[in-house]
Amino acid sequence: MTVPAIFFLESVKPLSFVGSQALHFFEPMVNAFFQMRDYERFAILMERRENLEVLLVKIEARDDAARQEERAVRERERAERAARKRGKDSS
Repeated sequence: MTVPAIFFLESVKPLSFVGSQALHFFEPMVNAFFQMRDYERFAILMERRENLEVLLVKIEARDDAARQEERAVRERERAERAARKRGKDSS
């Protein structure tokens, strides 16, 4: 889901300020139906494009870390299979 998230955030970056103003506009209606503590904070964060860029960088960093972890797990499993195969071949 990293690629769709990055694609979406990159495409709405130019409209982030307008979107944040819409969030402020709809806040009374949203609060009438839902109790959301972080709604105003999110609206304030979306006012600045730099915050979207920070979010994109964090998403990409987590994705890179997850890929490295998956690669390490695959390498470990491959090494274990090779060790078992060598053990069977020497028996």
